Amino acid sequence: MVNDVTDQNFEEEVIKSDLPALVDLWAPWCRPCLMVAPVVEKLAEKYNGRLKFYRLNVDENQQTAAKYNVMSIPTLLFFKGGAVVDTVIGAVPEQALQPKIDELL
Repeated sequence: MVNDVTDQNFEEEVIKSDLPALVDLWAPWCRPCLMVAPVVEKLAEKYNGRLKFYRLNVDENQQTAAKYNVMSIPTLLFFKGGAVVDTVIGAVPEQALQPKIDELL
């Protein structure tokens, strides 16, 4: 399951998470974002319990997007131990994300 996260709960949910996390930064008007969403959903099911999955609407949560210098969306941020350890920009297939997730775990 992919949970929504906001500027207000980002630190609690992602930074302080005991599990690694993948955050999908997106916006409703972004076509590539809508293409990557089902891929992230599928991966969330596959890695349930081992990795947390979140999505952050950049239009509604500009503070977090600015903090991580997100210039284009979709952007996927991989967190481990409260820090960004990898970034993927653009709509990419599941095959491109899987090795990054395995490395994170």
